[in-house]
Amino acid sequence: MGVKHPLVVLLGATGFLGSAVLRECARRPVRIRAVARRPSAVPADARAEIEVRTADLTEPGAMAAAVADADVIIHTVAYIAGSSTWRIGDGDTAAERVNVGLMRDLIRAVAARPGAGPPPGVLFAGAVTQVGRAGKEVLDGAEPDRPEGEYDRQKLAAERLLLAADADGVVRGASLRLPAVFGYGPHSTARDKGVVSTMVRRALSGEALPLWHDGSVRRDLLYVEDAARAFATGIDHIGALSGRHWLLGTGRSTALKDVFTRIAEMVAEYSGEPPVDVVHVQPPDYADGGDFRSLTIDSAAFRAAAGWRPQVPLDAALRRTVAFCAAGAESRLP
Repeated sequence: MGVKHPLVVLLGATGFLGSAVLRECARRPVRIRAVARRPSAVPADARAEIEVRTADLTEPGAMAAAVADADVIIHTVAYIAGSSTWRIGDGDTAAERVNVGLMRDLIRAVAARPGAGPPPGVLFAGAVTQVGRAGKEVLDGAEPDRPEGEYDRQKLAAERLLLAADADGVVRGASLRLPAVFGYGPHSTARDKGVVSTMVRRALSGEALPLWHDGSVRRDLLYVEDAARAFATGIDHIGALSGRHWLLGTGRSTALKDVFTRIAEMVAEYSGEPPVDVVHVQPPDYADGGDFRSLTIDSAAFRAAAGWRPQVPLDAALRRTVAFCAAGAESRLP
């Protein structure tokens, strides 16, 4: 009789982060149930056994069916309405149903399982911005949470549901709080709607790159493939990670003016035209305080617990992203 490999259920498997996690986990000797509203692209070099399941997880009973028999659940589902996932109006019940309601459904489904097997591991894609106004640039995860926007309030509510379920022995749960995740690799299958790829698209169209401030705001930018590796690594260390949140990041932040300038230079190498201008513009009405605060992430705790570290330097990740978009690959993504 062959070895029965663990079942990893990936929720949100066709999303920007989820599709990268699928590619990373597919290299492992596991079984994967890739769950999303539309069929997931199965990596051609997959070592894992992959079951593709389409489902609307907001429908009654859908979550319970999706996570049945799971050994590990990776929750990367994002609420998307328009151009981003993180700008949500107060009282947006549709967003709350996805961002909080799905976690509630997940916990109920696991709690209702028959038998006395070990509780499954759950890795949740949180956000470093859940902390709100921390009063300092470098975050290490010890800061008290005071979320300001609706997106961060909802993400924190879901995280607290997960950690309460961990405390009750229903799951072994951990939240991996992400900074700004960006970029494309040669095998990307989902669109990046973040600021970095947006600026690449603008530069390729010959448009100036707009800064909402003087350009000194700094961001810790994490390449999507490094973020995916963190979740795959988390599978192996769920016992050490469960019961708390962890911050992910590179430990280095870069001024956005420098990032935009580098994008303009890289695109110019492809186009043969002069680099587009980086210009200062009036911020839009929907900009909030978080858009003007610098963030650097000290992820030493997660690195020590899981043995993870980012592997792709910012310049190399930017170059991969520009190459992907310049080749027209992004325009073919759903």
